Amino acid sequence: MDFSRYGAWTGLWPYAVLLIALGAWAVYHFLAPSNWREWAGAGLVEAFVIALYAEMYGFPLTIYLLMGLLPLDVPLVHSSGHLWATLLGYGQSGAIILTLISSVFIVAGLLLIVKGWVKVYFFGDKVVTEGVYGVVRHPQYLGVILVVLGQLMDWPTIPTLVLAPVIIWLYIDLARREEQALVERFGSKYLAYRRRVPMIIPDWKRLRQA
Repeated sequence: MDFSRYGAWTGLWPYAVLLIALGAWAVYHFLAPSNWREWAGAGLVEAFVIALYAEMYGFPLTIYLLMGLLPLDVPLVHSSGHLWATLLGYGQSGAIILTLISSVFIVAGLLLIVKGWVKVYFFGDKVVTEGVYGVVRHPQYLGVILVVLGQLMDWPTIPTLVLAPVIIWLYIDLARREEQALVERFGSKYLAYRRRVPMIIPDWKRLRQA
């Protein structure tokens, strides 16, 4: 494989470094890990960010491997990274549509992460039941899942496809473990909240009011 053909792509490394740094700051600021399970989740999300942007603006490892293993002729241009559209032959218009759809997931996820963080930050050591917490019990974890799924729609890579199910499983497991501790701490108050509000899949009727 002639690596010089990737010159226009690998010249985008400054964008990769910038976005990875911003992603690291956002992950550790808004997810605010405080124990080893939360740190493990944050670490996996950061690994997802690195894997994503290292290929998006660095070296297209996934395309390189696919072309080496399968009889594929993928144009070595940056837009080929919209892999679903590229492999299915949807071209630039398909890539744009996928980007728009994925953007809805990503923006919704980021809003949930930030809004969830704001509520916890200002309410402190209390059971928060208002705003996004009136829609879903773990808005930040749902936000992480939506961002991950949105990125997979737009720019899938082999590492992120491997990491995604692990991240989703870990955050659902983390939510369940946290709820056990919250029930022990707040008792009937949290049990009543848990009966009223779903854990991860939101109450869409309330979502617009959050």
